[in-house]
Amino acid sequence: MSPKDVSLQALVAPIAEDLASMREILGGALVSDVPAVSDMLDHIARFRGKQLRGALVLLNASARGRSSAQLVDQGELPVVAAIVELIHLATLVHDDVLDGADKRRRVASVNRRWDNQVAVLLGDLIYARAFHLSTTLRSPLVSQLLSQITQEICAGEIEQAAGRYDFQMTPESYERIATAKTGALYGAACELGSRYPDGSEFDGAEMRSFGREIGLAFQIIDDLIDLEGDEEVAGKSTGTDVEDGKVTLAVLHAYKDADPAVQAAIRDAYTLPELEGVPGGRLKYLLESCDLEPGKAKARARAAELVESGRKRLTRLPEGTARTALYTLSEFVLERRW
Repeated sequence: MSPKDVSLQALVAPIAEDLASMREILGGALVSDVPAVSDMLDHIARFRGKQLRGALVLLNASARGRSSAQLVDQGELPVVAAIVELIHLATLVHDDVLDGADKRRRVASVNRRWDNQVAVLLGDLIYARAFHLSTTLRSPLVSQLLSQITQEICAGEIEQAAGRYDFQMTPESYERIATAKTGALYGAACELGSRYPDGSEFDGAEMRSFGREIGLAFQIIDDLIDLEGDEEVAGKSTGTDVEDGKVTLAVLHAYKDADPAVQAAIRDAYTLPELEGVPGGRLKYLLESCDLEPGKAKARARAAELVESGRKRLTRLPEGTARTALYTLSEFVLERRW
C-alpha cells in the first residue's frame, strides 16, 4: 500500500487507544505551577507533530503481541512512549538554538519568542521531566537505555559542530553523526517497544537496527527539506544548515562531483561575509551557483536504501496489522515534505 493511499492516522489505528493515553501523559508532563514556565510549556505544546517515535514504541510492542493491557502494570507502554517523545521534544528546543531557527511547527521557536538562554533551560527541564517519568516505571530498562541514547545524541551534535564547513567530510562520517543525532532515538523507540519490560537485548536488536536505519533516512530527508523545502509546508525554518555551516549529504556529493570553480562557489555560499545576516541569502547563493540535483538524487537514493534495508528486518516480526503499519510507515519517511 502506498503512503499516498493511507493516512498517518489510519496507520496508527492498531495502537489508537495506547496512543491516546500517551498524549494524555504528555499533556500532564507539560504543566508547571511556575507562571513563566507554564507559559513556555503551553507554547511548546503547540509543537506536537507526527509523534512517530512514540508510535514506534507502541507499534513494535503491538507487533510482538503486547499492549498496555497485557502488562502486569497496565499503562506502562504509553508512559514509555511519552518519555521518548519528551526526549525528542527537548532535542527540538535545543536544536532550534543550535540552528538559530525562528520557526517550529508553524509557530515561533522558543529561542525566537524568548531567547537562547531560556530555550536551553526549558530543554533541560523537559529532559528532567522525561527522566523523572522513567523513575515511575517498574523496569529500569527505559532510564538505562535512554541515558545512553541521550549521551549519543549529544556526542553527535558536538561532532557535527566540530565538523562545520568541512567539505572533505566523508559520507560515512556524515551518516555516523546523523545516526547519533536522529537514528539513535528511533532505534531506542523500536527497541523499547520490542523489549519492555524484561526482554533480552537480543529481543530488541533487530528492531533497534530497523529504527536506526529509518531514523538515518529521516535525517537525510530532513536535510533535503532544509535545502529545498517551503517553510509554509515544512512548518519550520529552512536554509539553516547552510547558514550554520553544516555540510549535509546532498551538498557533500555535489561538492565531490563538481569542478574547482563550482567547489569554490559552494564554499562561498557558506562563508562569504557579505551574505551574513541576509535572510535566505546563503541558501539562495548556493542554489544559484551549483546544480544540486545530482547530489540530492544520491542522497534520496541512499535514504531509499536504508528504508529498504530496514523493511527487510520486519520479516522477523509476526504478520499482522502492526507489522504492516511499520512497513508502510517507513515509506512516509521518504515521501514526507514536512
